[in-house]
Amino acid sequence: MVKLRLKRIGRNHTAFYRIGAMDIRNPRDGRVLEYLGAYDPQNKDSAKQLVLNSERVQAWLKRGAQPTDTVAALLKKAGIKA
Repeated sequence: MVKLRLKRIGRNHTAFYRIGAMDIRNPRDGRVLEYLGAYDPQNKDSAKQLVLNSERVQAWLKRGAQPTDTVAALLKKAGIKA
């Protein structure tokens, strides 16, 4: 099963996340099938906090990928129905 979830990158106390399609058997920071965007919670410009490739996100959702709760909230914020 494939999930859309966050992969944490960045330094200590400077979190930055990549949104990716991952197999559920892989660890949080493990192998990613495809990167779909990025989320930077510390960016003060709210328009630049979330960057998504919406076409690819829709394609993964049509294939049956399930977003995690956090990613579902981010998709809702971006106007994509999960």
